[in-house]
Amino acid sequence: METFLNLMLIRFGLMAGGLVVLALLVFAIALTLKRRGRLDEVRRYADPLMRAGLRAAARRLEGRR
Repeated sequence: METFLNLMLIRFGLMAGGLVVLALLVFAIALTLKRRGRLDEVRRYADPLMRAGLRAAARRLEGRR
C-alpha cells in the first residue's frame, strides 16, 4: 500500500510540475509578444479559435445528457 501511495504522490508531483512549467511558458510567450507589440494581433486571431473550441465543448457536454 505504501508503494502505491508513493507512486500516486510522484504522479501528482509530476502533473503539478508540468502544469507550472506550462503556465510559465505561456506567460513568457505572452510577455514576449506584448514587448514586441504583437499581442493584440495574436489575440485577434486566437479569439475565433477559442470561441469555436468552447462551442464544440459545449455541444459535446450537451450531448451527454
